[in-house]
Amino acid sequence: EGLRFGVSEHLALSYNWFQSSHAADKTGPLAGVLYDGNDTAYQDLYHRKADIADNGSLTTNHENQLNWLNSITELIDNYHPDLLYSDSRLPFDSIGRRMLAHYYNDNLLQNGGILDAVYNCKTGETSPMWVLDIERGLTDSITPFPWQTDTSVGDWYYKTGQQYKSGEQIIEMLIDIVSKNGNLLLSVIQTPEGDMEQDMIAILEDIAAWISVNGEGIYGTRPWKVYGEGPSVNAAKEKGPFGGISDVKQKPYTQTDFRFTKKADTVYAFCMAKPDADINIVSLGKKLNYEAKKISSVKILGIKEKLKWKQEQDALVIKKPATMLKGQVITFKIEFKRS
Repeated sequence: EGLRFGVSEHLALSYNWFQSSHAADKTGPLAGVLYDGNDTAYQDLYHRKADIADNGSLTTNHENQLNWLNSITELIDNYHPDLLYSDSRLPFDSIGRRMLAHYYNDNLLQNGGILDAVYNCKTGETSPMWVLDIERGLTDSITPFPWQTDTSVGDWYYKTGQQYKSGEQIIEMLIDIVSKNGNLLLSVIQTPEGDMEQDMIAILEDIAAWISVNGEGIYGTRPWKVYGEGPSVNAAKEKGPFGGISDVKQKPYTQTDFRFTKKADTVYAFCMAKPDADINIVSLGKKLNYEAKKISSVKILGIKEKLKWKQEQDALVIKKPATMLKGQVITFKIEFKRS
């Protein structure tokens, strides 16, 4: 279906993460009885016992580091992923850079000399070597480099009774991310059998229905002069657990909250809450004049109704349309006269 193929590796963290498997209960009837990690038959699963000083998140053991390099190299050589993610900072300094160089060189070979691979790691920093990834978090502004949020509809794994984000919440998050030069990598929860339950399918169908109408404001667009306006831009925001701001919406959006994207002579203004009155977009008023061009037309994606609008000094004022689509977020397509 043309989907990109991505993999995440958590092996680098596992060498020290699994060190507790070499311990034993300190109290109780099994006190002192060593866990399975001490059984050499299970060493491939639990790794060898580390030096007591090797207790950071990433191992300092050279043999383990080379084991990681060989494993990830095998993964690259066998499957040639379009995206490779490390659930840590780039592991093991020069060894990690060796892996990354091999990944990019392999991708060049697979794509006729065009580098098309994306590598992410969890650093909270932008770098020419990789794409910034913020787990469960967002940036608070437009960034010069593309970046990515990786998050999930719910937990990272299946469990009964968990709360899922709604389709509307995911759409709002996607718009906010794209307006800031970002990409959304979304984990969809499957059952242990690899199936999706009906409530998960309903969420995806809600997203698909919105994208089918509004996708031109997402795909192939770039950030505009500003990413947004309204109370949500200046509101205090909760920090995410791995950096950035939390990907959980802080407060409900209002009809004065907007996010923007651009394509050629068109600006897409996403009204983040269904309006119940006339719409005022301050960033498109004559006073700010970000485009230095006159507006030639204003439409709502998915609606044929001809809108009444006027570009005032303080805002682009759009009369509330008589027709409204299902869903919370509507997209105004604002076209400018060509220079």
